[in-house]
Amino acid sequence: MLTHFDGKGDAHMVDVSDKAVTARIAVAAGWIRMQPDTLALISEGTAKKGDVLGVARLAGIMGAKKTPELIPLCHPLPVTKVSVDLAVDADLPGVRIEATVKTTGQTGVEMEALTAVSTAALTVYDMVKAADKSMEIGGIHVRLKDGGKSGRYEAS
Repeated sequence: MLTHFDGKGDAHMVDVSDKAVTARIAVAAGWIRMQPDTLALISEGTAKKGDVLGVARLAGIMGAKKTPELIPLCHPLPVTKVSVDLAVDADLPGVRIEATVKTTGQTGVEMEALTAVSTAALTVYDMVKAADKSMEIGGIHVRLKDGGKSGRYEAS
């Protein structure tokens, strides 16, 4: 059942007031693929705009915190933890991104984790696009979600 639509088929924010307050966690992941020379700029710290991974980490954290401002039907949540990890992967070649978001609330933080990964990937793109316009962002998905009535989900 799609809960973001009312009986008339109009979009609305889901009422979570009757849901229990529980500890919630979500982990999302994705990647940005690029030319090996572009990856070298990032890993060697020689990109003209500065510390690509550090700035992307901060952008991902900010993205998680601002999710309800970007996704129209997301509830504003008291996010209690956001971590964004970026790892250089020469085999991709590119950067793998993972975000973990926690809260104690009445709804989950999957959207915040997905937004963190997306924002971090877009920031990497922005910081090195002058060197490589062919970069590709992909694989963004929820790896883990836990807490609440629907329980635990782990991607296979």
